[in-house]
Amino acid sequence: MNSTSPAAKAWIVTGPTSGIGHRTALELAQHGTVVLVGRSPDKLREVEAEINALPQGHAVTVVCDFSDLASVRRAAAQIATLDLPVAGLLNNAGISPMGPASTAQGWDLAFTTNHLGPFALTEALIPHLPDGVNVVFTCSAVEDPKRKPATMAGFRGGRYISAEACLRGEWQPGGATRPGLDAYATSKQCNLATVLAFAREMPRLRFNAVEPGLNPGTGLARDAGAVTRFAAKYVAQPLAPFIKYWSTPKRAARMITGVLTDASGATGVYYDENGKPMLGSDQVRDAAFSARVVAETRALLAELSRQPA
Repeated sequence: MNSTSPAAKAWIVTGPTSGIGHRTALELAQHGTVVLVGRSPDKLREVEAEINALPQGHAVTVVCDFSDLASVRRAAAQIATLDLPVAGLLNNAGISPMGPASTAQGWDLAFTTNHLGPFALTEALIPHLPDGVNVVFTCSAVEDPKRKPATMAGFRGGRYISAEACLRGEWQPGGATRPGLDAYATSKQCNLATVLAFAREMPRLRFNAVEPGLNPGTGLARDAGAVTRFAAKYVAQPLAPFIKYWSTPKRAARMITGVLTDASGATGVYYDENGKPMLGSDQVRDAAFSARVVAETRALLAELSRQPA
């Protein structure tokens, strides 16, 4: 088999059972094997069957709860044993709690699921990734306090103090009045900081970020009220293609697939919902800040790994 043929490549997608992740997994099935990484075995099997029913489609599943670091470590080990020719990793899994939420260990749920889990998975996989692999993180412009649509929605940008403070659910003062918004914005700022710092640290790999646009009706805010979910899916989502900064899971998936499969060698780029380079917040573009986020995250993960389960 020609090593440059689609079947000779594998693509890892986290959060592939709904919304943007699901659509992206289907798009990537045209480019090779898809490794589906998510927390629900039943939903993973459904997507696996959906892809395997496609012409030349091939998917495998790996169960992983990104709020559980032990689960993340097990998933990384399982992916490594698959010994697949990985061409890209999409860190897409994420949640946006509508209020304060904690893991079983008492850690902030959004920060752990959106940042610590994907960070730990990526670092565990890096030794097993061939040169040139494109690692992409799904980010969000709500991390930027100057982003008008985000501020109109109540966000006040990332409120990072330290990795340990984020783990405790503590954010810089002066943030959002609605619970949950600071946690989400800060976790997304940490995602983007990770991309920018990793791109500088590891030139043998490529690290890029995507802002998929506002996608009403996705499963991100899965704990929102029934009325809110209905309005998002059946009222707001049909209007998305006609509104600036908005998108749909299908459009976002095509954009993300284009970024993942791009052969230009670009790294350290943040792409908007149209696949065009954009800028993050002033803070996240400060190399010292992004390096601090990465250093503190590594130190925190090392400390947590030493704690009894």
